Order: sequence, then C-alpha cells, then structure tokens
Amino acid sequence: MSVLIKNGRIITATDDYVADIFIQGESISAIGKNLSVKADKEIDASGKIVFPGGIDPHVHLDMPFMGTYSSDNYETGTRAALYGGTTMVIDFILQKQGNSLHAALAEWQSRADKNCVGDYSFHMAITDFNEDTKKEIQAFIEVEGITSFKTFMAYKGALMIDDRQMIGLMEEVKKHGGLINVHATNGDMIDYLTQKHRGEGNLTPLYHYLSQREVTEAEASERFVDMTNFTGCPGYIVHLTCEGALNAVRNATKRNQKVFVETCIQYLILDASLYEQNFEGAKWVMSPPLREKKDQETLWAGINQGLVQVVATDHCPFMWEQKLMGKDDFSKIPNGHPAVENRMELLYSEGVHKEKISLNKYVEVACTNPAKIFGMFPQKGTIAVGSDADIVIFDPNEKHILSAVSHHMNVDYSGYEGWEVTGKVKTVLLRGQIAIDNNECLLDKGYGKFIRRNKVSQVI
Repeated sequence: MSVLIKNGRIITATDDYVADIFIQGESISAIGKNLSVKADKEIDASGKIVFPGGIDPHVHLDMPFMGTYSSDNYETGTRAALYGGTTMVIDFILQKQGNSLHAALAEWQSRADKNCVGDYSFHMAITDFNEDTKKEIQAFIEVEGITSFKTFMAYKGALMIDDRQMIGLMEEVKKHGGLINVHATNGDMIDYLTQKHRGEGNLTPLYHYLSQREVTEAEASERFVDMTNFTGCPGYIVHLTCEGALNAVRNATKRNQKVFVETCIQYLILDASLYEQNFEGAKWVMSPPLREKKDQETLWAGINQGLVQVVATDHCPFMWEQKLMGKDDFSKIPNGHPAVENRMELLYSEGVHKEKISLNKYVEVACTNPAKIFGMFPQKGTIAVGSDADIVIFDPNEKHILSAVSHHMNVDYSGYEGWEVTGKVKTVLLRGQIAIDNNECLLDKGYGKFIRRNKVSQVI
C-alpha cells in the first residue's frame, strides 16, 4: 500500500516545514514539495501538524500487582495508545524472585504476542540479581534485542534490590552495551513511614503521599547517580517527579556526567492537593506520588534545560473496584493511573499551546529521545526517508473534553475527567497502515510488532 500525505506542517525534533510525505509499504519513501507521485491513498493535511508517532517508554499492561492485574491488556492498551497518537510502547517484564530472566520473558511474551495493535518492546526488570541471572544479560541485549534493565530501590520485600546487587548489575550491563532504568525512591524510609502512619491510624490516600515525601526520591536519585558515575554504566531515572531529585541530576552535570531523565505527564500538570479528597484521591495513588506546584515548574524548566529528556506516562490502570481494595488502608490501594491515551494531547495543550515548550521540544521528548535512548532511532521517532511510517496528523486548534465516557483505555474513570484540551489527534499511521481515522481504529490486534532494539548510545 502507498499513501501520500499532502501539505502538512511537518515537525521533527529539529525541523519545521510544509511538505508532502510519500509512503510505500512500511516506510517513508520521499519527502518534498508538491510531490508528483501516485498513491493508493491520498490525505490532505493542510492546516494540520504532522509529527512522528509517539513512543511511550513506560507502561504496565496486564501487569500482576498486589494480588490483581492492571486493567489494560496488550490489545486494549496499545489500541488506546494509538488513539492518542502513541504508536509504540515499552512495557516492563517483572522477574519473579528465584526464577530466571528468560522465564519471565516467556511469560510476558505469552501475553503480548499476537495481541498488540501497536508496536511494542520490553524492559527487563530484575528483582533477583545473582550469578545465574548475570549470565543472561548478554543474551538479552545481543539476541533478544532487549537492551534496558529496570531496578527498584523501593517496594521492599517484593521488587527492591540492594546497592550491592545494583552495582553488580551495572557492571554487567555496561560490559554488553545496555542501560539501567531505575525506580529511585528510598524503600527503607518509605516502608518505615508507611508503617508509622498505619500504626497511628492514618489510612486515607493522603498518607500514601506523606509516606513518600520528596526526600525519599531525592536521596535515592543522588545515590543512583553516584553509582552510575562509579560504574560508568548509562543510567535512566524513570518517572522523576520533584525538584530535589532533579537537583541530583543537575549536580551530576557539574562533573560532566550524563544521566537520562524521564518524567510523566501527570507530574507536569497534577499536584498533591488531589489526595485531600478522601478516598477519591485513590484515583491518583501512584509511586512516586503527585508532588507540589513548585515541582511542576521545576520539571517544565528541566525539559527546556535538557535535563529531562522524556515525557512518558507510567500507564498502569486499575478499575475503581480494584482501587477499593485499599478503602480502609492506603497501603493496599493498587498503584497506578490511566494516561497512555492522553499523553500526547495533554502535553501539546499544556506545553505547546500554553507556550511552556516549543513544538520541536514536544516532538523531542515524546517521540525522538525515547527512540534514541532506547536504540530505535532513526527507525522510530522521526520523519525521514527510510524511517518507519509512524505518523500523526494533528489538529492544533480543535478543543475537546477528556472523559472516561469517551476514552478507549479499559478503565472506568479518568484521571483527567472534564479537562478541556486544545489539540486533537485526527489520523495515525503505523508502519504505513492507517491505524486511526475519524476516531475509529482500522487495525486488528496482531498488527503490532515487537521491535528489537540496538545497543544503547549515551549521545543524544
């Protein structure tokens, strides 16, 4: 199939121009003014913005957590992502303690294979690093094309590893050209504060926030930055939320150290006052929790300063009935909220439309940097001849309201109910096929492809 997109305003991380895009098969064949080619399908993008398909490198689909599973599976989650202009996600495999990494990979492949509508890849989350798992690292990078490894400095007794294991993992990952992702919060301190609040009978969602104060993230981020500096291993902090944590990264630049940083859309636009609504606050119980308004200002500035390279979601939805597991105890509320469908439109509306970031920066943090950091550029993350034809056609002026009534995520509430956004995804192409058009998904499950990734480069 061939597609000709005419007269769109093409935005990449570096470019801004009006031209036509000719697509043959799965990739972009030509870009130019007034292309005189015949195509099976022609789309007039006049007055629209055209940018690369978004990449969300932080989602949790069909994930076991606290005795239940996140409510979006690989079919519903990747389809919802497409509706929002995200053509690829990277999910997290969770190793079970005592089991091999390859056993975990097989389990996650059984959920994802032939079920995805959009493209996908995996990070490998290591919860039990030992001599046996150490031997599996090279094959994951060189054979499986999974080049990033997640570690947890929190969730004590479940997912958390200690600093000794972290150092050993970093040395092995560095040796083979991989990257360490980290959930950087101090698990011991959080565990202490959680038990303290529970013991005092403070059980509402507000105390989820008060058990994970800014210092718990700032301290762990500083420690992680120092460990990556010591080992020389490329490091990536997921879902960074606050000024204290970003200052740890800022300090690292003084010694010419590069640390990659991801924040999430919710931390840019929501704040901790939402936890004061009694149990309604459970909708936003996530780890780390929402922070203060001063942290939002810090994160927007960090994006413009180049300290924050990626805006993701940590999409991990649970039905309201699942959230009710913690109605009498905040520590039993499943952590996570739905956002994969909303990220691109919210980031445009709150960032570009309100003049906090430029259009080029928007594409950089939502599309291009994830592709570069995680070894997929220029196949993904840009509009260029030879790149995958993952393309979003976007109306920058259309206003609409976000609501659980109209979203496509498999969850019965929205973290952004009633939020008016400016900017609407109109048409989405995934590897040359029209995926979304006129608010209809035209692809079936199974079209989504696993993307093998290259070794990590520290240069972006």
